[in-house]
Amino acid sequence: MNDDLQAAEDGLANASDRLAEAETTASADQKKAQRDSQTHRSAIYPPGSEYALCYAESQIMSAVVSVLNESLTESIRGFYKLRKAFTTLDSILDAENRYMRGHPRRSLDSQRSTESLRSNRSARSTEGGPAEVADQSATPTKEEKPLRDTVQRDEVAAGAGTKGTSKQKKPMSDDSDDDEFYDVNDTATETETYTGHLEIDGIVKDLSEASLNRPNDRSHSPDLPPPKSLPTNHQIMNHDPDSDVFSNPIDVFVHSGANLCFGLLLVMISMIPPAFNKLLFIIGFHGDRDRGLLLLWQASKFHNINGAMAGLCVLGFYHAIIGFADILPDPSENKASQNVAQQEIHGYPRERCQALLQDMRTRHPKSQLWRLEEARMEAMDRHLDVAISLLEESAKHKSPLKQVEALNMFEKSLNAMYIHDYTLCAESFLKCVKLNNWSHALYYYIAGAAYVELYRQCVLSPSSDEKKKKEYAAKATEYMQLAPKHAGKKKFMARQLPFDVMVTRKIQKWEARARDWGIDFVDAVGVSPLEEMVFFWNGFKRMNPSQLERSLENLSWSDRSEANRKNWQKEEKDERAVLAVLRGATLRNLGRWDTAIKVLKEGVLGIEKTELKGGLRDDWTMPCAHYEMGVTSWMRRKEGGKGEEEWVKESEGWIEKTAKWESYELDARIGLKVATAQDTLKKYWAGKKA
Repeated sequence: MNDDLQAAEDGLANASDRLAEAETTASADQKKAQRDSQTHRSAIYPPGSEYALCYAESQIMSAVVSVLNESLTESIRGFYKLRKAFTTLDSILDAENRYMRGHPRRSLDSQRSTESLRSNRSARSTEGGPAEVADQSATPTKEEKPLRDTVQRDEVAAGAGTKGTSKQKKPMSDDSDDDEFYDVNDTATETETYTGHLEIDGIVKDLSEASLNRPNDRSHSPDLPPPKSLPTNHQIMNHDPDSDVFSNPIDVFVHSGANLCFGLLLVMISMIPPAFNKLLFIIGFHGDRDRGLLLLWQASKFHNINGAMAGLCVLGFYHAIIGFADILPDPSENKASQNVAQQEIHGYPRERCQALLQDMRTRHPKSQLWRLEEARMEAMDRHLDVAISLLEESAKHKSPLKQVEALNMFEKSLNAMYIHDYTLCAESFLKCVKLNNWSHALYYYIAGAAYVELYRQCVLSPSSDEKKKKEYAAKATEYMQLAPKHAGKKKFMARQLPFDVMVTRKIQKWEARARDWGIDFVDAVGVSPLEEMVFFWNGFKRMNPSQLERSLENLSWSDRSEANRKNWQKEEKDERAVLAVLRGATLRNLGRWDTAIKVLKEGVLGIEKTELKGGLRDDWTMPCAHYEMGVTSWMRRKEGGKGEEEWVKESEGWIEKTAKWESYELDARIGLKVATAQDTLKKYWAGKKA
């Protein structure tokens, strides 16, 4: 985990070696446990399940390493490993499910997930997939075969195997993915999508032809077989750690670990950005956010490493993913839900998260990760000054993990940006360059953007220090022009990081304007780049009213300041659209909905879409304006005028248009908010029908 967080090339190689050793060891130990009658025999799990869990955990971490390696080939291999881990964990939870069915009295309090999209079972039985875990107390049926060696199989995924069960199984040490994947020229991969070939059930298709539609949507490629996953209802074994069901510590380890890993996979897969959905669709991945969250909450009850990791995942999900979203159910709507389990996971269960955080701090008082989550919780409550104070206090006690220090500094940098402390913002992001090697281009860009704001303050102030103004202009120019030189050094799935692409384009755009208009680079910078970053990180949601008003003042530099009047007259429509989106989002967060709608309609929606595309233009403004309209309609559903359902329908219309938009800059980032909005709207209508 230390090497993964660092994401350095030598660290990833070290992690890969260690994980390979862990997989081999888990394989050998599982075989030994299955043969040795003296090993632990559980009433819930078959022999060797604890080692099958370790094997699955090793494969999950190995998949992370593969993706961080920046190679397209390695990334695909990583998805294949995730598939194998997915099915192994599913088998372990099947054993729990059968145990619950065989002991109905113990399952009276169990919660059923609202929706469960399962992995491809038919592929397991016909193509040599992982065996299901059988209930030790029952005679295995044809459907419930005894546990075979979970790590002694070659899962057929992405055309990696042959049809039918293999007559000769390879040991784990020989389970090399080299037979299934071949190196590609990563340096030549500059296309938007991977266009390699994939074989499924004997059919070879281009990945570029894969559909992102749901399995029952027949608009996907006619020759591509849809996923064969079977929706089923699972019981969640929600017993507390002191229950007699978990009298054996090995059962506790297996239960908490399987819930942690499978829950995390279900949640993460449910949030996969559209850019990567094609691969997951073909390989057969399906997420289930509700069930995944229930599993993570269950795992967090246990006082072991699995419980701690589950708690971290739960808090991270709510503070980072849900905190990033806008269309969420109100707490009052949550409490009105008839399903108690859904009340606990939908929206932001503030009280339960606070209790979990307190519990984790009690269990692990020396860990600084909980102080980070506490700071995020304060930021969600618009207490940004408190959040920064917590992070500064935490920094006084240096963590043995450099990565934790980097996370704290990055969070502090964002919060400084939100409270408009530009000096602290710039200094903090420059410190991130030394602590983290992930996206130096972004760090330099935001530091430069902070100095742009300091420069503009000096220009607007009649009593400003001329020396300071020149200093800020020089630093803004230096760091912004330094950013593109660091772009492209880190890649994800053989593609440049989205923010690196954006930063490079923006700098090229402003350099061209400086040449064409005959002005300095700092004066050619367009609508506040810092407020633009606030928008993409949804910092407006964390600001209090006075901080939002300050953002409006920053945006007024473009079209309402005498200092920029001549430049604004020459601005193109896409730059004016950027201003409209940022101003509309700020006004929406202030509750000035009518004004926000007017700004969006006049500044963006009234422009032809083609006028905002191509060249160095900002093409994200039109889909983001549609999204903002959808959020505004959702927020107005409780006010008079239209009925609530009419507002919700209007919101849904805007969101669906955004979801179906063609590719645009940072579409994956906006896609996360859109996916959460769609999930909320779906649950809203389901609640109305209940």
